[in-house]
Amino acid sequence: MNQNSITPNTSNQELEINGDNDSATTLLQEKQTRRRETLRDVTFIEYMTVGVLCFVNLINYMDRFTLAGVLGDVKKEFNIGDDSAGLLQTVFVVAYMVFAPIFGYLGDRHSRRAIMAFGVGLWCVTTFIGSFIANFSLFAFFRGLVGIGEASYSTIAPTIISDLFVGNVRSKMLALFYFAIPVGSGMGYIVGSLAGAAAGNWRWGLRVTPFMGAVAVALILWVMEDPERGQAEDSQIKPTSYRDDIRALIKNRSFMLSTLAFTCVAFVTGALAWWGPQFIFLGLTMQPDVDITIERLSLIFGVVTMVSGLAGVPLGSWLGATLQKRFPRAHPLVCGIGLLLSAPAIGLGMLLTEGYFYSPLILVFLGQVALNLNWAIVADMSLYVVIPPRRSTAEAFQILISHMFGDAGSPYLVGVISESLKRSLSPSPSEMPSQIVQFRALQYALFVTCFVEVLGGIFFLLTAIYIVKDKQTVDRTIAEIAAHPSTEPSHSRAEEENVSGE
Repeated sequence: MNQNSITPNTSNQELEINGDNDSATTLLQEKQTRRRETLRDVTFIEYMTVGVLCFVNLINYMDRFTLAGVLGDVKKEFNIGDDSAGLLQTVFVVAYMVFAPIFGYLGDRHSRRAIMAFGVGLWCVTTFIGSFIANFSLFAFFRGLVGIGEASYSTIAPTIISDLFVGNVRSKMLALFYFAIPVGSGMGYIVGSLAGAAAGNWRWGLRVTPFMGAVAVALILWVMEDPERGQAEDSQIKPTSYRDDIRALIKNRSFMLSTLAFTCVAFVTGALAWWGPQFIFLGLTMQPDVDITIERLSLIFGVVTMVSGLAGVPLGSWLGATLQKRFPRAHPLVCGIGLLLSAPAIGLGMLLTEGYFYSPLILVFLGQVALNLNWAIVADMSLYVVIPPRRSTAEAFQILISHMFGDAGSPYLVGVISESLKRSLSPSPSEMPSQIVQFRALQYALFVTCFVEVLGGIFFLLTAIYIVKDKQTVDRTIAEIAAHPSTEPSHSRAEEENVSGE
């Protein structure tokens, strides 16, 4: 890892100076172990902090996928096709990923509490105002503003958990935090469909989360703890320049490969979350004995998404923590195998949608369980292969890359492919596409996600080659600076270890 310009802190250290870096590493790990194996050492305020972060993450994803639950109504009101409907999510994600590096830089250097409160407040206000806008272009613009607000939170929240906990306790808390993603996404479908149906207007679905967000802002300001960076690891490393941060991250093989893998995950989840209910609805309504509305289907899809998260996220965290004790490369292997199992399950589910009712939903559920194995593990890997004062920047960098090449374009890309296939599959380009043509076009477009899942699995397996050495490099750097507070760490050796093979 490139550690150029890291400034040691000259404050008193609890770790004794031994002169031997391996001994320093051992002492540091022994000290951290006191908080690794049990939750009994976690304080009440730390539990409250994690609870606040989970709550905000939950309503964050509720808001993000509320529109997906009423996408059919949105298309009708604005009179748009699949391509423009996909563009709504793309605008949101583009704004989200562009501003993530800015908030990542600020999060490593300024008050994370203030930045998060500002961001959550921004997306609450813009979501509420956007629900009253009747012009499609202006509505899409406000969805972009929502993305800016959410970027401030998503880049910073995992680093707070990282600075509060280490080892297995950190893994468990991150699992709880990322547990809110599939559950919140599923609740977004449910809230969107139920609120829209109850009020007779899909826009009311967008007016639920802003009020919950106002509560979240108050909790962030007055309840959440904002720990010192590196507090849990007794890290004394000060922030480096932004250029040094980016250079070090690019040279970090485990971080970059896991980021590419997570980009594939983001591509798949973005496309399936946006188009899944619409696709399954088209397939089911072609069956003569099936009578279902898009609202009910969105409700069912939301429940499937939630339950798959309830099963997949803790299962992945448990597998990672259990296997990691015996196999240090277990984390990326669990993620990679999960994606390789998810691809055929989801692909088969899409093939059976036009002929069966329960089988596609069961296969999509199994595919999502396998897909959800990686959420908490990827976050844990991205944190423990990066030094503490660089982690918000790392989160922001990963968000930028994964969304730029992942879910920023996948909903729009699937929509564009679908619209193109409609024209080629229709007997006459001037005619309105039949239901079978609409279904087939969207089915073929969504098959792209299966190939991307396989690619992501390969990237995770490649990550397993480097993960152990890169984690050891970070641990050694933290211990070296703690053991020698008055001297500069051996940057050249760390840099060489980061670019050489095992």
